[in-house]
Amino acid sequence: MFLTIVTFIIILGLLILVHELGHFITAHRFKVKAEEFGLGLPPRMFGYVKDDQDKWKYVGPKKDAADYKRTVWSFNWLPLGGFVAIKGENGDKKEDPDSFGSKKIWQRILIMFSGVAMNFVLAFVLFTIGFMVGVPSAVDDSQPGDIHIMSLGQDSPAMQADMKVGDIILTIDHQPVASIQEVKDKIKIKKDQPMEFVVLRDNQELSKQVIPVANSPDAPVQAGFGLVKTAIVKYPWYQSIYKGAEATITLTLAILKAFAKVIGELVTGQKVSVEVSGPVGIAALTGQVVKLGFIYVLQFTALLSINLAIINLIPIPALDGGRLLFLFIEKLKGSPIKQAVEARIHQIGFILLMILMAFIIFRDIRIYLF
Repeated sequence: MFLTIVTFIIILGLLILVHELGHFITAHRFKVKAEEFGLGLPPRMFGYVKDDQDKWKYVGPKKDAADYKRTVWSFNWLPLGGFVAIKGENGDKKEDPDSFGSKKIWQRILIMFSGVAMNFVLAFVLFTIGFMVGVPSAVDDSQPGDIHIMSLGQDSPAMQADMKVGDIILTIDHQPVASIQEVKDKIKIKKDQPMEFVVLRDNQELSKQVIPVANSPDAPVQAGFGLVKTAIVKYPWYQSIYKGAEATITLTLAILKAFAKVIGELVTGQKVSVEVSGPVGIAALTGQVVKLGFIYVLQFTALLSINLAIINLIPIPALDGGRLLFLFIEKLKGSPIKQAVEARIHQIGFILLMILMAFIIFRDIRIYLF
């Protein structure tokens, strides 16, 4: 449990920190002042800032970062990522040349988008490292590897025997199996007869009794699971870069498709077929991934980074996508929306997001802890 909590904090912290670093780097590139860059979330423990003589000066927990000419680098009490406070990001101080509001609209759009872009970059880097180190990949049945259960039929013999997706088949009737075809051949001759499967799950060997069936006299005998053979595959660095980019693009498109499906089902009033998890659910998944090993944690982090990027692009007030929407509206109408109106809309959006998050957390607690 302790390792799961620490890993979850590190993963979440990395995703947020990289996102905020994207905003900071782009703001700095366009000479917009970052009043504070914090490691962790407020309240502040302490910070440091360079004075006019380029010497580091201590900043107390109650000092306003806006009072200093340069960026305050702070350390904060909540160990969850970080944040960047950009001067004039709420539309004020437009008269100051180092303010966000004083910059051209295309520059402001890039500053807002850069956080999302950095999450995509992080996913690409993690996938690339994974392909260099070696990632679990599907291999030909004749090659060495582990035989995984990748799907289960509803109410199938395998599901009734409490087999799970991800289980690794080690033996059948006390005999080791080396290929998917061998598993099929053994099942074929055992219609309506119990078979003892030993599977590996969470580093534990479990014995499961499965009775294969045929749905009709002419139908094949089945246990009701789909299988895939995997092995750790490494690539040279130059191929890893290509594979990393390919994996990032493929997963981004798959997640966008899933989001579109959810939105379509909500609009048409259908039952949502995709599970949505909040922090508690993600923490529970983190615990499962940690048991699988470092490379799985790496891939899981990359997947979460893409999810965070896409969610932040949704044009909802209080998210980066909502701020980008207001900038596009400003571009179309030729003038910004009144600062008070935009601020109120973002406040309402933030409150609604918190209500939604509370609902998801409550549901996750019910599912994962009870």
